[in-house]
Amino acid sequence: MDIAEVAKRSGVPASALRYYEEKGLIASTGRSGLRRTFSPSVVDQLALIALGQSAGFSLDEIKVMFSADGRTNINRSALTAKADEVDATVARLKALSKGLRHAAVCPAENHADCPTFQRLLRAAGSAKLSSPKHRSDPVSPTATFQRSK
Repeated sequence: MDIAEVAKRSGVPASALRYYEEKGLIASTGRSGLRRTFSPSVVDQLALIALGQSAGFSLDEIKVMFSADGRTNINRSALTAKADEVDATVARLKALSKGLRHAAVCPAENHADCPTFQRLLRAAGSAKLSSPKHRSDPVSPTATFQRSK
């Protein structure tokens, strides 16, 4: 398949295909005129790249999921670790959502008078609600809102 066909079938722009090839994630099989050609299996590789990116893996982490012949070679412990990260993110976002929903319907006349809203502000101020990559304090924000039921 030429690069235009791969782009059409996969939904990945040709510029991204060239970049992925440059990074060693995919390999062309040659050229037809000026256009790169690829094996039909590249569409599956691109699907794995998209899945990996949506799970939060970097392109370098995804690259090691392919063996030299383009087959998948996925480290199961890396998948488990990433699933743990996703679970932690879900818990953090649920806690944040719960706090925001409470603040939206809080009977306090002023949010400054609401203990739950104050805990949300303290959690945000101490970086407990930031994403794990940017957080310096590993304390879970879920404890912040579990006390406010």
